[in-house]
Amino acid sequence: MNFITYLIGLPLIGGLLCLLIPKAKEVIAVAISVITFAVSILAFVFPDQASQYFIFDKMSGFVALFISLFGFLIVLYSIKFMQKLSAERKISLTQYYCYVLWTLAASLGAVLSNNLILLLVFWGFLGLTLYLLMQIGASDFQESSAAAKKTFIIIGGSDCFMILGIAIIWFLTGTFQMDKISINFASYNSPSLPVIAFVCLTIAVFAKAGAMPFHTWIPDAASTAPIPITAYLPASLDKLLGIYLLARICLNLFNVSAYQHINVFLMFIGAITIIAAVFMALIQHDLKKMIAYMNISGAGYMVLGIGTNNPVGIAGGLFYMLSTTLWTSCLFLCAGSVECKTGTTDLDKLGGLAKYMPLTFLSSLIAALSISGVPPFNGFFSKWMIYQGLISSLPTSNFQLLTLLFIAAAMFGSALTLASFMKLLHGVFLGQASKHQNIKTSERISEVSWTMWLPQIFLAVLCAIFGVFAIQIPLKYFIFPSLSTSHFPFPAVFSGVWQPGLATLLIIVGIAFGFIFYIISGLKYRISDTYIGGETLPSEVRVTGADFYQTIKDIGFFKTMYSLAEQKMFDIYDWGRKIVSSVGSVLSELHTGNFETYLSWCLIGAGILLLVLVH
Repeated sequence: MNFITYLIGLPLIGGLLCLLIPKAKEVIAVAISVITFAVSILAFVFPDQASQYFIFDKMSGFVALFISLFGFLIVLYSIKFMQKLSAERKISLTQYYCYVLWTLAASLGAVLSNNLILLLVFWGFLGLTLYLLMQIGASDFQESSAAAKKTFIIIGGSDCFMILGIAIIWFLTGTFQMDKISINFASYNSPSLPVIAFVCLTIAVFAKAGAMPFHTWIPDAASTAPIPITAYLPASLDKLLGIYLLARICLNLFNVSAYQHINVFLMFIGAITIIAAVFMALIQHDLKKMIAYMNISGAGYMVLGIGTNNPVGIAGGLFYMLSTTLWTSCLFLCAGSVECKTGTTDLDKLGGLAKYMPLTFLSSLIAALSISGVPPFNGFFSKWMIYQGLISSLPTSNFQLLTLLFIAAAMFGSALTLASFMKLLHGVFLGQASKHQNIKTSERISEVSWTMWLPQIFLAVLCAIFGVFAIQIPLKYFIFPSLSTSHFPFPAVFSGVWQPGLATLLIIVGIAFGFIFYIISGLKYRISDTYIGGETLPSEVRVTGADFYQTIKDIGFFKTMYSLAEQKMFDIYDWGRKIVSSVGSVLSELHTGNFETYLSWCLIGAGILLLVLVH
């Protein structure tokens, strides 16, 4: 049975049906997404053999499985959220569900492609659907249009590099079929051409996954596009597709093991992305932008893990890819629930929501602990694998000092991630209630509809299960089978090093003993006035978590870096816009409309051309 045809064809047809039968758009979208997810499960259990155009192996199979899962969860979440948004803003839900299903089809097509040209077609189509989705339902059309244009240009520009890289690969190998391509840098007298092809493809990967310096479209998209779209594309599908392609490039298309400079390049990009993005997350006052920067930081860990070219590190990078899509999508959906009930994602206007939205709070708490690398959740295990991969690569590395710096950057970034989410949890759920008009009384606040909290809870539960049973479920069934058995000696490499089941049991026992001691001792908690530095604050003064780390902006080096960031000095799109504007200004000055000037330029050009031809 050709499952690939159904996986790609069903969402495509479903999108058309949404346009043709708009009254049944929600039913069609839910039905198609459920059926597609069911087919992806069957395809994963009974994978097809590779063909000239498509491939369904263990790696593409598990990525396709989770792409289908996110498609279903986002459609389910969108039912209530987008209805409410549609009532507030005049948007076309018919187009929305159509684009969501087409995005699902294109994502599955890209991940299952065994032909570079076919991959390029699906990859480019995803850029178009992302552009269309970003303009649906935004509160400010001008801002959303600018963000959508920025996204389209960054991703579209990176696709141009992808085209160049594919052309070079065809020149070197004479084929576009991915399972027949294996480029060894050492087999060329001058590896410059393979290196150029590799870098061109990784630029497309970095733009899609959100690694620096091609990351700036993600915060803009998060702040302007509706939450389901942000949770669907930058948080899940783009991460899966980008890192999947990077893994394919490093494990199949190119043999990077004999060329350590490539590995150092990847690890350097990964480390810079981790640190820079998490520092930007620390100072954010908008919930969605904070999660967006943490999403970017997560891409750094994935690139860092794959860049180790070490079995444990590569598996850790893939595991972190899967983990990031779970917790980041969960956090974005939780942010959407908060926005749905309060009308804002401004941390200064939020607080005290835990008792009114307990399921959303619980989902956010688990996702925050997971992304911060707190055991026993999946974030700890996947980060631990990346650390172990980096350490294991030290003996054979020619860049040991740099590798040590990369380890330090990854660990420091994890600590700052925890600090960021302490701010988030305090500012939204645990701090003092805001006097913002939309959340004055508890009557105005309640938990969201089940179609919204169910996807959140499901993703949070997966974060816990994939941490406690990391070896038994995600690594055994998804990650390790993606790597050749000769490349990864499972399970001996993990024996006696980290036992998540035992660690979880000990954590539960510790919590239970603490609770029993609390009950037996009869300790009572007291409510005291709010004070800072020993001075009691007036009751009308509200302490908010939004300013937890604002003082960091006044420290010398960081003050300079933050100032440059505010001026968009690290925004590659802004640089390109300024260059194009400058060139346009020069050309405008030359374009005087004077016939004599044009004739002079023509004569000068003809003279130069004649001089070249003569010589």
